[in-house]
Amino acid sequence: MCGIVGFVNYKKDVTPYKHVLNNMMQTLSNRGPDEEGYYINENVALGHRRLIVIDPEGGKQPMIETYSYGKYIIVYNGQIYNTKELKETLLENGFEFNSHSDTEILLKSFIHYGYDTPKHLNGIFSFAIWNTAKQELFLARDHFGIKPLFYTFCDDTLIFGSELKALFEYPGVKKVVDKQGIGELFGIGPAHTPGTTVFKDIFEIKPAHFAVYNKSGFHSEKYWKLETKEHTDSFGTTCKKVHYLLDDAIQRQLVSDVPLCVMLSGGLDSSIIVAYASNYCKKNGLPPLDTFSVDYVDNDKNFVKSDFQPNSDNYYIDLMRKNFETNHHKIVIDTPELADSLEDAMIARDFPGMADVDSSFLLFCNNIKKDATVCLSGECSDEIFAGYPWFFREDALNSNTFPWSIAISERQHLLNPDISSKVNLKEYIDYRYNESLSEIDFLDSDSYETHEKRKITHLTMNWFMQTLLDRSDRTSMYSGLELRVPFCDYRLVEYMWNVPWEIKALNGREKGLLRYVVKDLLPKEIVDRKKSPYPKTHNPNYLEKVKQMLTHIMNKPDAPINNLLNRKYILEILETDGKAFTRPWFGQLMTGPQLMAYLCQVNMWLEKYQPKIEI
Repeated sequence: MCGIVGFVNYKKDVTPYKHVLNNMMQTLSNRGPDEEGYYINENVALGHRRLIVIDPEGGKQPMIETYSYGKYIIVYNGQIYNTKELKETLLENGFEFNSHSDTEILLKSFIHYGYDTPKHLNGIFSFAIWNTAKQELFLARDHFGIKPLFYTFCDDTLIFGSELKALFEYPGVKKVVDKQGIGELFGIGPAHTPGTTVFKDIFEIKPAHFAVYNKSGFHSEKYWKLETKEHTDSFGTTCKKVHYLLDDAIQRQLVSDVPLCVMLSGGLDSSIIVAYASNYCKKNGLPPLDTFSVDYVDNDKNFVKSDFQPNSDNYYIDLMRKNFETNHHKIVIDTPELADSLEDAMIARDFPGMADVDSSFLLFCNNIKKDATVCLSGECSDEIFAGYPWFFREDALNSNTFPWSIAISERQHLLNPDISSKVNLKEYIDYRYNESLSEIDFLDSDSYETHEKRKITHLTMNWFMQTLLDRSDRTSMYSGLELRVPFCDYRLVEYMWNVPWEIKALNGREKGLLRYVVKDLLPKEIVDRKKSPYPKTHNPNYLEKVKQMLTHIMNKPDAPINNLLNRKYILEILETDGKAFTRPWFGQLMTGPQLMAYLCQVNMWLEKYQPKIEI
């Protein structure tokens, strides 16, 4: 895993801009703490920060390949999981190799396949390749946008980078938030519309897209989408295929030349990965699998059972540790550091995110990094196998909006009255919601339930899942940790997209099919365990801490949050410990304390990034 940056200008020599390239690269030092490299020529500059995972010597970047028809230079962030198959094809076509790095395989795949290269890749990736013969830049991003890639244009220059902060190092790139940016921040946020950012004229390469930039201009194209088709497999065949795809995805993602581990919460999803990975280690004579869990000081004393958080994790973690003989590490986070890391979590994402859900994950990754460089996570299973409450709740299904973000009137009220009079959040949310639904293909043979659940699955995968993937990538890479998500293997997602709802929700349960497939793999208590979300602190000291932080901000007359948000409403939120905001901000985790933490992040963002608000 790494960070990439670069710029292209066909009208002037960019070689005097080496210092700019260096400044851009330094913003990504957390993503690539091990090495750096650059390529600069008349019209192009490419920079790379490296986190070494595969082939320390053979994977150095930028990597250059010279052929009779020119040079190809690549900077690449990610991991390709089907390198074995790609390499076999390339060898058959006369290519030779100097390393076992996936970078070399990716670059030679591009020389062989050209623009079709992303269609042949299984992995998480964003990369840029400069073709000297064509004087052309090729950019691409993985199927689900797990690896980020932003771009903008400034003074006839295309500028790109793995994070927004890198783009801001290029002279002339401005931080402007317009009406659409407000809609993204406070209507959609902490999710975002694919392809957009909160900043005016700054974009991202959409998931499953590539782009070409040459003297004729900039062109972007989609290379993959979910294809809706009849599911003709029997129930038994469906189970066998799901089992195979899971096993294959996890095994492919266990390849690493550096220490590797798995996050373990004791929930169904992480336990499945631990089971497969542990069996893989035993089969291949490897040391016991390292697993990591996160908890909070005094959570055992303060835990309160709820519909969304029915039980704590510790019993189930211990059950998995004993059954699969893992080398388990428990990370315990205290309230002060959880609040104190809110700013780092915001900087990791370059805008306000999921508050302490982000800062907790950042601290978790920081601690894992002390023992490992690669980590597998059970994320994305809920989106693929229907694990969230809104898949089953009629009020959510009939909400005619994103079901994890129904507090629309409260969001509108949170805006400064002057801004609120000019920005209609509901209109913006409705536009994005209906735009997204128009992308779905249905079958005439779909049952009513399958038809409706296709809608909610599409929305969940393209919006909610994307938000969690953003959080995972930014916070893990900010810690110098590579995070892999086997449930997001595009082959598994393709297959599950067409499995009828009646099979997917077997026995009327969330993730019913998945539970059935792994019933002989895991302890019964794990298979039957009700979904429990990412653990959060239940310590009342956290509410007091973030309340104190937000009160301090609001006592500052020049706090920039007052220019953007409704001061009177924020004071009501403080006075009621968050209850004045009557519904969760996002999902089920961002309630009173998390909303206050989010408001603190908003002020931190305004102070650090100083965006210009143009309404």
